[in-house]
Amino acid sequence: MTRALIKGPVADAALPEVDMSTSLGGLALPAPILTASGCAASGRELDQFFDLTSIGAIVTKSIMLNPRSGRATPRMAETPSGMLNSIGLQGPGIDRFIEHDLAWLEERGARVIVSIAGGTVDEYGKLAARLRTVRSVAAIEVNISCPNVEDRGQVFACRAGSASDVVHAVRRHSDPRMPLFAKLSPDVTDIVEITDAVVRAGATGVSVINTVLGMVIDTDTMRPHLAGVTGGLSGPAIRPVAVRCIWQIRQAFPSLPIIGMGGVRSGKDALEFVLAGANAVSVGTAVFHDPSAPSRIQIELQRALGARGFRRFADAVGFAHRPADLPREEDPDEFDFISE
Repeated sequence: MTRALIKGPVADAALPEVDMSTSLGGLALPAPILTASGCAASGRELDQFFDLTSIGAIVTKSIMLNPRSGRATPRMAETPSGMLNSIGLQGPGIDRFIEHDLAWLEERGARVIVSIAGGTVDEYGKLAARLRTVRSVAAIEVNISCPNVEDRGQVFACRAGSASDVVHAVRRHSDPRMPLFAKLSPDVTDIVEITDAVVRAGATGVSVINTVLGMVIDTDTMRPHLAGVTGGLSGPAIRPVAVRCIWQIRQAFPSLPIIGMGGVRSGKDALEFVLAGANAVSVGTAVFHDPSAPSRIQIELQRALGARGFRRFADAVGFAHRPADLPREEDPDEFDFISE
């Protein structure tokens, strides 16, 4: 397959010498930028715009046990500084996903984090068991921001008990060495409490944040714009919420691996997440208007780190948590107390 890679000034200029490698609970990655689940299927669509192996990993669209057509249309709406979606986890089901998408990603040489979703705790366990012997899976992202069909449609991630149950089931059916990341919702009173629950249940780390629940009303029809009424808000509008969640989790868990996401459009946006405590950053909604965004943002992040005197990406993780009276000109190497 021939890929038409896009090159421009951002990629052509010499980059500063910065070690961009990162570690996510035993998962070593050569770079910290990932795709975000749900925004580029399994990466095939992006492959014509940049080399998928050049970024840290591809995080696949959340896959369910059986094929799913998703919700009725319309299921997307533009909003100020963001986008509302109600796709409904459309997908081919785990068997077709493994045979078609994972096989292609393995052949392509990409590092793969598989996102899984389910309507019951049992479904999550079965998905984990199905992936247990698939060698191309580097880690599993457990999307617990899904309605629990056995409990009045309550979202798993919104309660510590249900979030814990899902992660425990996935851990029990997975290879014990497999890194697991619980994808958390910001629509909770205390995200630290939910984090504590999933970590105790066996999560290696967390992915924060998933979309924020929102709604749009069409003022012409005077009806909800989305067929599903509500949907998930993504894009720059939610970035401050994501930064807050990453900050709070890093404060409470100094060494917990965190994948940050939510409205990242530039290297400086990604740097903000890293300074708050993210060990890696996923790029999602930005690919809708710039399919090369993950590659571009990774380059911009490397430049931003070099411009601030960092020689290693890991030294910047959580740097904003340093004591307020500490001189900025001190060597960043001294402040890697929460780096992996």
